Amino acid sequence: MTTLTADPKQQRSPRYYAWARRRAALHDFWDQFRHHRAGMVGLGFLVLIAVVAVLAPVLAPAHMLDVTTLVDQERFAPPSLDHPLGTDHQGRELWVRMVWGARVSLLVGLAATAMSMVIGTLVGIAAGHFTGAAGNVLMRLIDFFLVLPALILAIVLSSVLSRGVLTIIIAIGLTSWAGTARVVRSQTLTVESRGYIERSRALGASHWHIITKHLLPGVLPLVLANTTLTVGSAIISESTLAFLGLGDPRVQSWGTILKNSMDVSAATSGYWWYVITPGIAIVLVVLAFTLMGRAVENIVNPTLRSR
Repeated sequence: MTTLTADPKQQRSPRYYAWARRRAALHDFWDQFRHHRAGMVGLGFLVLIAVVAVLAPVLAPAHMLDVTTLVDQERFAPPSLDHPLGTDHQGRELWVRMVWGARVSLLVGLAATAMSMVIGTLVGIAAGHFTGAAGNVLMRLIDFFLVLPALILAIVLSSVLSRGVLTIIIAIGLTSWAGTARVVRSQTLTVESRGYIERSRALGASHWHIITKHLLPGVLPLVLANTTLTVGSAIISESTLAFLGLGDPRVQSWGTILKNSMDVSAATSGYWWYVITPGIAIVLVVLAFTLMGRAVENIVNPTLRSR
């Protein structure tokens, strides 16, 4: 007597196939991304900076920043074998400050961008999905934040709130989401016009189901591309706020190093390494994120991909 066994493929749930499609899409995305030389260069550089930032306590122990132990250290020493990137006005090795500053600059850039993307995505989807008074109110809110100078508003928030890394993250995140919301709203309207959205409504799907199952997956590729481009702007904003003296002077960041160089007139006194080193670091990191963003945009945008 033979027993019938169910086919394992017939026992798999729809969620299994959904995750299988996502894994296949992720594999296809990576396969295309690794063929973009510029994107891979940017990714490799960012991975290197991230590793250096994570290993900062190992590469440059915190006691190397203690000015009380640097009484005999030469001030404003130019780059040499003994001082690879030179020293600052207190005798601290500039490369040590740069390593620790990478932690704060990357943290602020990524955290502020994450906050901006979450707010912009939620508001943009809601503005594109809901019609009538709710959609109009959200659009006026987006237009209001688009008109306001983001940097000026961030400066005001940083001045009102207590100084610190968290304050800068909040200030940048709350003032830089409007552009993302506008782009997401446009993509949401495009997705809303597709036939499967109408079928979902005809079958009685709720707003939550349509947003989470159809609209959010439809706009995520665009949000991903916009995220990599926004991180660079967030890092520049953090450096600007720190340069203006709105950051925590006890915390090392590349913007704080620039602020210190300005306080001692390094640019006009011939201490060029004090200004150029953090400036080049900011430019290279922003360029790396931009290269990654362009590569991602080229992949997720069918128009650019066809070219």
